[in-house]
Amino acid sequence: MDQTHIKYTLSWAAMAAMGFVLIFMAQMVGLIGHYGVTTIVLIGINVIAALGLNLVVGISGQFSLGHAGFMAIGAYATALIMAVMPGVMGFIVGMVTGIAVSGIVALIVGIPTLRLRGDYLAIATLGFAEIIRTVIMNLKITNGPAGIFGIAPFVSWQLVYILAVITLIIVVNFVRSMPGRAIIAVRDNEIAAESLGINTTKYKVVAFVLGALFAAMAGSLRASFIQSIAPKDYAFMQSIMILIIIVIGGIGSMSGTAITAIALGILDTLLQNFGSLRMVIYSVILIVVMLIRPQGIFGSRELSLKKWLFDGGDGHDTDHTENA
Repeated sequence: MDQTHIKYTLSWAAMAAMGFVLIFMAQMVGLIGHYGVTTIVLIGINVIAALGLNLVVGISGQFSLGHAGFMAIGAYATALIMAVMPGVMGFIVGMVTGIAVSGIVALIVGIPTLRLRGDYLAIATLGFAEIIRTVIMNLKITNGPAGIFGIAPFVSWQLVYILAVITLIIVVNFVRSMPGRAIIAVRDNEIAAESLGINTTKYKVVAFVLGALFAAMAGSLRASFIQSIAPKDYAFMQSIMILIIIVIGGIGSMSGTAITAIALGILDTLLQNFGSLRMVIYSVILIVVMLIRPQGIFGSRELSLKKWLFDGGDGHDTDHTENA
């Protein structure tokens, strides 16, 4: 590893650490209250979920609308296990179980459905998410439509911040790895990739499963933080809200996804005082952004400190697989 790459990596690590310290200090002096902490946690959860979905939609090129279903699996697995195993260990076991179950379900669902493309795949994954939600609504153990309340709160902004940073590191490094490059090759030209001996179905499923794992983690964190869950929390619109983040940020851009999740979270907070007009203003802003930048704010590029600090460029990578 050359010195430039070491400096580049350390610079990103320093920025993440600086963000952590700034939030901590702001909370200590009272600049960030309970509502601000809630906003930070929800932003972090959205970052984790959106990074997972961007692996599927942006890197793999598969249009999935089933993300809410995997979030529901993670949330309910955590809540149910914590009911019989109180304490931090119950939360950890619940999260790990939710992630594992989501991965298994994604594998089972992905093998047949990922042979579909475009709108057909979107409809199939949407149907899967609705099946999960319907099953949850009709089980006694999940308390049906009423949901589960009184979930122990073991999630703090510090935990979510660290997990969001770890998720970003894992996703970016996966995209730059050999499997990640194979997935991108399948996305760009499936026929050419298959002619080179790449198992296209295998790599589509790998991306789909990884996306499901991060969705389950996000669902688990949300359940413990909000302390209640219900089937309506994981309806069609939950998948759409996560999809909006990656479309606005730029499909395939991981840094764009993270920055957009933060920006939209702050925007949503600032619009709270507008009451019923909040969603109208929010929607208008999204429409304007899409009209100005239909490819997303970052397109498929990545924000790069390497360009700023070492190359004197404009801070964007043209190829995220090389310099993310």
